[in-house]
Amino acid sequence: MTAFKFAFRTLAHTPFVTAVAILSLALGIGANAAIFSLFDQLLLKSLPVQDPGTLVNFANPGPKPGSQSCGGAGDCSEVFSYPMFKDLEAAESGFSGIAAHMAFGANLAQDGETVHGRGMLVSGSYFGVLGVRPALGRLLGPADDQNIGEHFVAVLSHDYWRNRLGGDPGVLNETIIANGKSMTIVGVAQEGFRGTTFGGEPDIFIPLVMRNAMFPTWPGFESRRGYWAYLFGRLEPGVSIERAGAELNNLYAAVLNDVEAELQTSMSDATMERFRARELVFEPGHRGQSEFYDEARMPLLLLFGITGTVLLIACANIANLLLARGAQREQEIAIRGSIGASRWQLLRQLLLESCLLAMLGGIASLLVAQWTLAAIGAAVPADGLATITLELRPAVVAFAAILALGTGLVFGLYPALHSTRSDLSTVLRSNAGQAAGDIDAARFRRSLVIAQIALSTALLVVAGLFVRSLLNISQVDLGLQTDNVVTFAISPQLNGYEPEESKALFQRTEEALSAMPSVTGVTAAMVPILSGDSWGNSVSVEGFEWGPDVDNGARLNRIGADYFGTLGIPLMAGREFATDDAMDTPGVAVVNEAFAEKFGLDGARAVGKRMSTDGGRGAELDLEIVGVVQNAKYAQVKEVVPPMFFTPYRQDESIGNITFYVRSSGDSQQVLSAIPGVIEALDPNLPVESLITLEQQANDSVFLDRFLGTLSSAFALLATLLASVGLYGVLAYTVALRTREFGIRMALGADGGRVRRLVFKQLGRMALIGCAVGLAVALALGRAAESLLFELQGSDPLVVGLAIAVLGVVALAAGTIPALRASRIDPMTALRYE
Repeated sequence: MTAFKFAFRTLAHTPFVTAVAILSLALGIGANAAIFSLFDQLLLKSLPVQDPGTLVNFANPGPKPGSQSCGGAGDCSEVFSYPMFKDLEAAESGFSGIAAHMAFGANLAQDGETVHGRGMLVSGSYFGVLGVRPALGRLLGPADDQNIGEHFVAVLSHDYWRNRLGGDPGVLNETIIANGKSMTIVGVAQEGFRGTTFGGEPDIFIPLVMRNAMFPTWPGFESRRGYWAYLFGRLEPGVSIERAGAELNNLYAAVLNDVEAELQTSMSDATMERFRARELVFEPGHRGQSEFYDEARMPLLLLFGITGTVLLIACANIANLLLARGAQREQEIAIRGSIGASRWQLLRQLLLESCLLAMLGGIASLLVAQWTLAAIGAAVPADGLATITLELRPAVVAFAAILALGTGLVFGLYPALHSTRSDLSTVLRSNAGQAAGDIDAARFRRSLVIAQIALSTALLVVAGLFVRSLLNISQVDLGLQTDNVVTFAISPQLNGYEPEESKALFQRTEEALSAMPSVTGVTAAMVPILSGDSWGNSVSVEGFEWGPDVDNGARLNRIGADYFGTLGIPLMAGREFATDDAMDTPGVAVVNEAFAEKFGLDGARAVGKRMSTDGGRGAELDLEIVGVVQNAKYAQVKEVVPPMFFTPYRQDESIGNITFYVRSSGDSQQVLSAIPGVIEALDPNLPVESLITLEQQANDSVFLDRFLGTLSSAFALLATLLASVGLYGVLAYTVALRTREFGIRMALGADGGRVRRLVFKQLGRMALIGCAVGLAVALALGRAAESLLFELQGSDPLVVGLAIAVLGVVALAAGTIPALRASRIDPMTALRYE
């Protein structure tokens, strides 16, 4: 306790040094704690289920002729057909169980109120394989997975039960309407369990065999060429992934070669060989299944590296401060050693002071971390906020405490060792008792500053790359006009509407929206643009040579009348769709320039050509191309515009869900706030989904780029500021140590300019070495981050040049005051200095 009191008194004796050190550490540790919070939730956290380490995710990459339906749980290399799932589930292998699931949009109605939410279709083995327990009632089991389309039961998520139903235990055996079907609530999942797909947390779990009830137009379960189910399994005790995988791959190979290969048509020999050689791929499943993990890994690792670098720079500053303070305390420490204190006792006291300093910085860092998380929350799209917790969780506080203790030992060790190595007689003989700082300490201080400059250079280059990448994105020509457009979706099919009823509702909706004040255009689309969704199909086009392995795929959208005019997409030739392009009229299509180029259609002469959405040989060309439009972005702002064709949604027999686009001449916010009332007047039980401005939709699609650009810039500027403080401190301290030298030089005739050049020469050496090392690091980081950059190389010379220029200005500013101070030394005063 006495040692702590002494440490507190010592820190209080130098309030400025202590305040600067605490602030530096608070900024460094706080930034790291905030990014760790995201890192932990998005990349480290395991599912809250029994023994998650034995869960394994399945994938089956390779040729998959047929239809593929992929979602947030992973890409299309990870989806399986339902018959293949049943084959694998029944196999004897090193897996104690195999489960399947698929996410879907759900309109949930109870007590006269309908909300749009998320659902998950799960096999009867799903909860059992995971080891999830019910919070109320029972969960779905094998008995609920026997007969296709006959199990009208459901389990609610704990969050939905608590937040929407008030945690009422009386909901058991009550009815909830999901997508127009009455389902009996048989249980509530355990608290904290939010499904197995990060970012797609379900409100309700329904048996997998009820997919045809949730989607009445879905063709069925029997097809082995329809891939849509995600699979995972649990290992038997003591069985490795390799062994279990080898056993299951034996069965998989047999099914592929003996059953499924015979079902493939129009496949070349080379493709058939790859089809037969396909194997199951297995990955650890402790985090569940989500395509988000791969997308988030590199950005979060990069941000973690940036904040770690900021902390290293802060630690270097504090080490320099402690070295300077230690030089001033050499006489005190030497005297304490001469009267009996051992070096270990002195070391322990000095390390205690540095650790106490670090812990005070760690406490202050919690406030910085909370501010940083709040700033991140302000930038995250609304959907993202539902999946992460932006508050100081116990794990974050523990991380900050460990980081503070570790940094206290790191930045305090060398100054403590250096300060305790001199004896009293040496100190007393050294320049009349004045602390001069030896060559090793001076070299160490310079090395720290060079390291700070190098790290700052690297961060400035990386931040500059992300900022310029974001600038490139902001200058992308979308091919459409996003201003003053509001978009939203409705899903009447999920409320039990038949397709013809849905079309009639869409017509009434268009009329009601068109009647709103200031509305100048209304249209609709099956696939919402700039939302990440993408639908594709193989096509046949008049004059295009078809054959095995020939790429005849294109993206598609089914759209309403005046779609291109409302969204400002220029029509290059022909016409766009009208309201009379309906089921009783000949089939028509509009294609974009990329489609015309891919399929050999020469511009305006594409109008009048015929095509089909059947990509097989000899397909009937039942669609006439009536227009060609300019290329416009489809799923993502950063994508290359794909070959696209459009058909009228009024000519689709099964359409039941659609996204509307409303253009206004005034404030789009007024239109946005009025839309829920318009839909409620048409059907009070139909929820409005994804209500947002199209401009915000476009911004949200590049959220990750804005996130990286903003945070990396902020942290790089912070690092540069800290490095400039360190550079100033070293130069100021060096000038103080060289006061006598500068006085002698000036007494011998040197003017102020020559003395300033000496200081700037030292500054230049450190800056040049630091920049050279930093550039090497920056170029390596730039290459690693190129996948995150848009139309930019990781070694962009403009960014590198600007980073060096910024650092040069900062270094010059940091060195100006010490240089001026050195040039104004009075020779007589300097000669009496020591």
